[in-house]
Amino acid sequence: MPGSDTIGDAPPAANAPTPASPSVRTLDFSQPTKFSSDQQRRISRALESFCQTATARLSAELRTPLEFEVAESAQLAWLMAQRTLPGSSLSALLEVAPSGTRMLLVGDLSFVLMGVECLVGGSPTRPPGERRLSEIDWVLIRRLFGAIVAQLSVAWQDLGHLQLSVGDIEQQSEAIQIASVSEPTLMFRIVTRFGASEGSLSLLIPWLAIESVADELSGHDTRAAEDDIDSAMAMEKALSGASVTLRAEVGGARLSVEEVLALRPGSVVEFGVPAENGVSVFIEDRLVARARPGRHGGRRAVRIETKDVNRRRQR
Repeated sequence: MPGSDTIGDAPPAANAPTPASPSVRTLDFSQPTKFSSDQQRRISRALESFCQTATARLSAELRTPLEFEVAESAQLAWLMAQRTLPGSSLSALLEVAPSGTRMLLVGDLSFVLMGVECLVGGSPTRPPGERRLSEIDWVLIRRLFGAIVAQLSVAWQDLGHLQLSVGDIEQQSEAIQIASVSEPTLMFRIVTRFGASEGSLSLLIPWLAIESVADELSGHDTRAAEDDIDSAMAMEKALSGASVTLRAEVGGARLSVEEVLALRPGSVVEFGVPAENGVSVFIEDRLVARARPGRHGGRRAVRIETKDVNRRRQR
């Protein structure tokens, strides 16, 4: 009624600001972060280079078009990385030198069997069915992995001066334990294509495998400075044996042709240099020392008084 107070909630203003919700970012603590973004980027670029060279090498060796392409990468614990591998696969243990560590290369069975078929002259028109592997199959499988790892080793040699070679090959990746279950592991999946048929390779890189070159992969290699010093010392040692012509000059004067022709025995030529300055010792046009003229036994010689390696002869 008029004049009375109305009790109730007032309607909100049309332009009243709504309370801002706090910004919350979800953190997954199950994902390791040992590999830095720089390291992941450098390894990824090296694998892209591997894909290019391996495509050309394997296509020629298998006599059929083959393509490799880096599809994805993830940083996981070793156990979780193993669990993401395909069920039907073959795992090659990669020996890493000179660190003495190991990586794991896993190829799904369809890709491996198709590669084996092509090695013996078969056609990749369709994926071969799974079968019991014979002794001949195992020999060809090792050859296939050997050709792949040879190109992968070239990429790692350029990346971190590491060399890879094929060790044991197993059908069960769980049987290969080269790291603890919680070891930070960088996993790359590489798509392989035989025409219309598609397979995959997975490269598992435990942190221990690259720890010795971690600084180099981050672009902060302390060994580079040491290598530069060693190279400089080796260069200095090699050049120190080179022969150079050392000469001593009393001075220099500019004369006209007429004055030169007028010179006779007993003529005096003034160089305009104080006698107490002695002589100048040069290597080519660089002044290296000041000296006093004299003799050593029955031969002329100079005695070095001061060194001056920063001046060039004035022309």
